[in-house]
Amino acid sequence: MDNQLNNHTPKGPLRGIRIADLTSVVMGPFATQLLADLGADVIKIESPTGDTTRNMGHRNNKGMGANFLQLNRNKRSIVLDLKTDDGRQACLDIAATADVFLYNVRPQAMARLGLSYDAVRAVNPQIVYAGTYGFGNAGPYAGKPAYDDLIQGMTGIAALYQQHTGQPPRYVPLTMADKIIGMQVAIACLAGVLESRSSGQGQSIEIPMFEGMAQFVLGDHFGGATFVPPKGDMGYTRLLTESRKPYMTLDGYICTVIHTDRHWQNFLGLLNRQDLLQAGSPFATIASRGVHVNQVYGFIEDTLRTCSSAHWLEALGQADIPVAPLYAVDDLLDDPHLKAVQQIVELDHPTEGRLRTVAPLGTYSRTQPSIYRHAPNLGEHTDEILQETAKAISSRRDSRQ
Repeated sequence: MDNQLNNHTPKGPLRGIRIADLTSVVMGPFATQLLADLGADVIKIESPTGDTTRNMGHRNNKGMGANFLQLNRNKRSIVLDLKTDDGRQACLDIAATADVFLYNVRPQAMARLGLSYDAVRAVNPQIVYAGTYGFGNAGPYAGKPAYDDLIQGMTGIAALYQQHTGQPPRYVPLTMADKIIGMQVAIACLAGVLESRSSGQGQSIEIPMFEGMAQFVLGDHFGGATFVPPKGDMGYTRLLTESRKPYMTLDGYICTVIHTDRHWQNFLGLLNRQDLLQAGSPFATIASRGVHVNQVYGFIEDTLRTCSSAHWLEALGQADIPVAPLYAVDDLLDDPHLKAVQQIVELDHPTEGRLRTVAPLGTYSRTQPSIYRHAPNLGEHTDEILQETAKAISSRRDSRQ
């Protein structure tokens, strides 16, 4: 990958799709960075004070914090004061040239700014007008503020930790809800564009966090409530057993999943305990292991404590049982596989110096996604975008005459 970013032309499969991006913080910017990596032209429309993440985390310069840099590459930034007539009109002009208009504030706020779906549709009937926020507008929580922590709490994720460990509830130490829903936002925007280009008509799309994460959690944990009437408790017992965690060895920890019948045959073969596979044993089948999951996982836990991590990594690997070392986050920087596939790259930013980031995911035979533009300074492309938009609108008017 080229270490020098000189606003290269994107080669990804979404070339030709333009997105007016009014989002900030994590969820929306993550979604639009995914689309930008794939070649979409993402115009990041910021207030005069900029995206709040600009000043979060470590930074060399004001407004260019680490969090912002990891969420906003391959975009162009324009500053517009949407509370002014000129700023609102400029935003509508950009919308007139875009395929997607994405925002993450409450719809009532968009209406107050004069940027409702009806207002945007009036300048571009084919626009995909996408809103992503905490709660869907049809329910009693509509309009309530939401952050990743709140959504993790409301969808049972923090309580699952308590149920899993017996410790007080806690949040997963990732912006998990933001990024899971961000991926859903990217999919929804693409689906909207495909349909719009087919039908010639745009539409309004809503992608709420609470409903999206409820879908994500319940997909694993409906359990007995899948059936009406219920056949048992909710929850996927294999995920909830306290023993489902990295396993302690004689000198550290490893990660392994001994799950299928073949895994168990191979594992018990290593231990010369094939007797545990006899009919009626808790270990005999995947169904019986599910019923006796605490006993089964407890057996693994007790067994792995008897030898070193190196021993088990070698022995389980040779037995074709899924196994891996336990990494700290820092260890990812030196992982040989990530180095070989160049998933972590270093690039030069014109104002922030040498930066480390992750490369776009996936390998494409013809239209490889790439990092072709640095994360923008606040308003870096304002003049460029305004001139470009004015030219496009003028050309459209001339073609109609």
